[in-house]
Amino acid sequence: MTWLAPVTLEGPHGRLEPLSQSHHDGLVEAVKDGELWKLWYTNIPSPENMNGEIERRLGLQAKGSMLPFVVKDSAGVVAGMTTYMNVDAPNRRVEIGSTWYARRVQRTPLNTQCKLLLLMHAFDALDCIAVEFRTHFLNHQSRRAIERLGAKYDGILRNHQILQNGTLRDTVVYSIIASEWPAVRANLTARLRQ
Repeated sequence: MTWLAPVTLEGPHGRLEPLSQSHHDGLVEAVKDGELWKLWYTNIPSPENMNGEIERRLGLQAKGSMLPFVVKDSAGVVAGMTTYMNVDAPNRRVEIGSTWYARRVQRTPLNTQCKLLLLMHAFDALDCIAVEFRTHFLNHQSRRAIERLGAKYDGILRNHQILQNGTLRDTVVYSIIASEWPAVRANLTARLRQ
């Protein structure tokens, strides 16, 4: 058995299920809500590229470097995708990333719920020593959301990636370490009760 195996995680505001091709149509509808693939500072699949993105993520899962999830809202409707990625099993580290949500669920408790579920699994079940988050320097909405989780700023990877439009991405890195997890859990749990 691998260290990072497919698992379903569920809370009152949403559910994370192991990604499969059966989620294709729901993901296409979700990505259309807000035309998310048009955001220049991130890489979100277009409706016509959704099949390839599912295959890419499942291929990385087969290699042990990613565990992809589909995100469903409390009504069971597909609302987006997220992953454990950049998996470093020997050092018990993962990154939570490649996350996107349909516009209809952005700024709702769904993202907080999903991050709490992923962090609980990472720290409590996988015994991670750290969980990372990365985003484009100019993605201020994502940066604020990561900071609200309680993640600490680690630094910037300058000229980290070449985006599809040819621009260079400076990547901001954040993390939560195991000793910080109890306080982060208490904060996120309290936020979900409000």
